Amino acid sequence: MNPGEAQRTPWIVGVSGASGTPYAAAVLRALLAAGEDVDLVVSRASRLTLLDETGISFRDAHWRDDLSAWLARGADGKPGTFDVDVSGVRHWSAGDLAAGPSSGSYPAKGMLIVPASTACVAGVALGLSKDLLQRSASVTLKEGRKLVVAVRETPLDGRTLRNLVTLDDAGATVVPASPAFYAGATHIQDLVDFVAGRVLDAAGVEHRLYRRWRGEIGGGSRPD
Repeated sequence: MNPGEAQRTPWIVGVSGASGTPYAAAVLRALLAAGEDVDLVVSRASRLTLLDETGISFRDAHWRDDLSAWLARGADGKPGTFDVDVSGVRHWSAGDLAAGPSSGSYPAKGMLIVPASTACVAGVALGLSKDLLQRSASVTLKEGRKLVVAVRETPLDGRTLRNLVTLDDAGATVVPASPAFYAGATHIQDLVDFVAGRVLDAAGVEHRLYRRWRGEIGGGSRPD
């Protein structure tokens, strides 16, 4: 960092192998729209899910092009739906345990895991740190930073529920990927954006992804 240059303090976004890559895309778009810097960690398992759900291969050597193609795609799979500037994103390979987010001295606002698989939840709850995603989450907890875990699985068995309680006890916020319908959803993107918006609410990041409840029945509509 050059003298006088403002320190970059990103949100770390971890994408695990659970179904739900549109949730991650919506969160990333909203963070960038809010002017936030992002450090991105895409697990090996999530790359298979991304390929299956979108047809996009996420490659370390071409991550910027692949990320742009991913974020431009709507939740319905239509390409070119969004125009996103990804210059605020820094990508770290999931196998790079010497990466910046692996250390508590690396500046970060917190971490969002979207979506979070049950395997990811278990690894973070147990402190396994088997890859950069899990290590970054462990660092986030030990440094007392905000950790939001958007778990995407159903049904939840006792082991996963206990792991989620462990994360809650450690200071994480658990946000189930459960869309709501009161916000006037008329499209799959509306449902995805609701979940993404609740994740950002938990992180304290401003957004306009869904209409908030104001105590008025029948007022469902998209934000102006």
